Amino acid sequence: MRAWISSVISEATALVRRIAGGQGLKPLVFLLCLLPFAMLLYDGFAHQLGANPVEKITHRTGDWTLRLLLLTLAVTPLRRITGWNPLIRIRRMLGLYTFFYACLHFLTYLVFDQFFDWQEIYKDILKRPYITVGFTAFVLLVPLAVTSTNAMIRRLGKRWRQLHQLVYVVATLGVLHYLWLVKKDLREPLVYAVIWLILLLMRRPGKKTAPMSSVTGRVRNQ
Repeated sequence: MRAWISSVISEATALVRRIAGGQGLKPLVFLLCLLPFAMLLYDGFAHQLGANPVEKITHRTGDWTLRLLLLTLAVTPLRRITGWNPLIRIRRMLGLYTFFYACLHFLTYLVFDQFFDWQEIYKDILKRPYITVGFTAFVLLVPLAVTSTNAMIRRLGKRWRQLHQLVYVVATLGVLHYLWLVKKDLREPLVYAVIWLILLLMRRPGKKTAPMSSVTGRVRNQ
């Protein structure tokens, strides 16, 4: 029994050391980011999405889009504070997962809420401010995701950095989307707003940061 316990402790310690050294960090983060989607699928098949499943799916995918976006943008300041350089390896993955959940969020609205009624969708975009900013944020995310590959980073050169400054606009629009969506209890969207404000304040003044390299990572870090 003691030998088995020692073996388990040894394996756990080795795993922690590998993760601390950056080995195994990307697979771990990949699985953790996939977990909300897996739980959503499980709840759907188990009929545990409540009386309004479309609303539940919309809210959960929207929540995870914003959470992952803020986590992505937190990588650079966290690395600077902690000095833990392996964090840089997960920026692109977090950014692409942000886009993945944003796609799920948008498709839920497009397919299950509006049933491809383009006229109603157009009216929504024009009349509802939270839809307007949410749709704008999604549209701006598309070129950031498309140009996240190493080949596109090399091809665009300096223009890539300029393009990916849009991530700050996307984050601002995402927070506004949530604030304007909620009508009564503003506590949760205000938490996201405060986190976003802190991340903005943590940016070093007078230095060029790699914005969507905050989201996608740089070539040399992959």
